[in-house]
Amino acid sequence: MVSFSRLAPVLSLAPVLRSAMGPAIGLSLAFVALQPAGATEGTAVFADPSKIAAIGGSITEIVYALGEEKHLVARDSTSRYPKAALELPDVGYMRALSPEGVLSVNPTGILALHGSGPKEAVDVLKKTSVPFIEVPEHYSHEGILEKVRIVGKALGVDAKAEVLAKELDAKLTAAEQQTASIKQRKRILFVLSIQGGKILAAGSETAADGMVKLAGGVNAVEGFSGYKQMSDEAVITARPDVILMMSNAGPPVSDDELFGNPSIASTPAGTARKLIRIDGAYLLGFGPRTADAIHDLAVSLYGGQVTD
Repeated sequence: MVSFSRLAPVLSLAPVLRSAMGPAIGLSLAFVALQPAGATEGTAVFADPSKIAAIGGSITEIVYALGEEKHLVARDSTSRYPKAALELPDVGYMRALSPEGVLSVNPTGILALHGSGPKEAVDVLKKTSVPFIEVPEHYSHEGILEKVRIVGKALGVDAKAEVLAKELDAKLTAAEQQTASIKQRKRILFVLSIQGGKILAAGSETAADGMVKLAGGVNAVEGFSGYKQMSDEAVITARPDVILMMSNAGPPVSDDELFGNPSIASTPAGTARKLIRIDGAYLLGFGPRTADAIHDLAVSLYGGQVTD
């Protein structure tokens, strides 16, 4: 989302986060012990959708796109769109949740994107009396439609969800067809961050990989999944034509720092100083705005070759 989903910028801090979360989890367990017992995992429809905590930027966007935002009582910190969502209480970063933080808003249901965590916190939340619905995350055209239908079902608005899914299906199909006739595909290296001079890049099974493909590009990285640090030799061998990065997500990397990296400088992208930056939530959200993001990325890659 991302994956980092959504986010990805703090992947390197995961061990630190886990360590720091240890005491918090202990407190969370004590807190939740005071809540009514009764595991609710496996729920598909909220019996009472009046106060829903949405975890995951795309989940919140979908609720608003359905016109069902009246149900929301809280959001996570990755839920920054639409602007109105920022007025909701923030229960924390989706990958560093605390049960007491989520439960403090007294939700009647929790709607969370797959990948929310840490696992210990999610396990605790699933064992409370508050219904917990987990929404799968697949970085594809069909994955977006599945999210919409699951969110709609959870809120009891299946018919509205089907209408939205059909609209998005048509928009996504049109966006993907815009690059169908392009023969020479750009090789894209998605750079998540630079740590100690090393490139942290996106392999397969990531939101970045999914977006690159939907926009008619080729992921320059092969041989691994997820986000991993690449050797200088691997970066050079990848021969990217373009570097793709997120804006508004994690510590910024300047153009000079990026193109001053010896391995990047030795690639076609480095020689041409070809860099595309796109807002992280917009680029990797895989939600209602993804068709527009595909179009914008495709135009940035291919310019006038993109057909409307």
